[in-house]
Amino acid sequence: MKCLIVYCSSHGTTEKAVSFLTEGLEGKVLAVDLKRDKEKFDLAKFDTVIIGGSIHAGNIQRKIKQFIKNNLDTLLEKDVGLFLCCMHDGESAIEQFNNAFPQELRKNSAAMGLFGGEFLLSEMNFLEKQIVKKVSGATIDQSNLDYEAIKEFASKLNHIKSVV
Repeated sequence: MKCLIVYCSSHGTTEKAVSFLTEGLEGKVLAVDLKRDKEKFDLAKFDTVIIGGSIHAGNIQRKIKQFIKNNLDTLLEKDVGLFLCCMHDGESAIEQFNNAFPQELRKNSAAMGLFGGEFLLSEMNFLEKQIVKKVSGATIDQSNLDYEAIKEFASKLNHIKSVV
């Protein structure tokens, strides 16, 4: 399996999740942070495309939205995995996931995952800290990254490729 993971990581949480996910995937994996990496890639050369990001002020990163919009037709022809890092759980997390990714892509996805999240106040700028404190009440770094959910996500994608 040749797999591409495209993601955005603002403070490192999504990058941690991607690193752990990469370890669990079979075959060759290229991980590209759309926010930082300038690496060029040809989507056509990958069997599987995984797209993920995190929630900031209620939305996934703009670069993720733009990547999906620009490549939707190609993505609909691939095995796609979608994941989200967020601090909410239950219905609230599902709502954020559904708002982050278009319905057409969600329906076509081989795997979808909610990986938990982190508030890394130590990595945030002043404004980000104030928003997080106001919305969540968090005053220190917090983590609820769900490594089991990441393992299950990788397993689903590995299973799809082994069945083919």
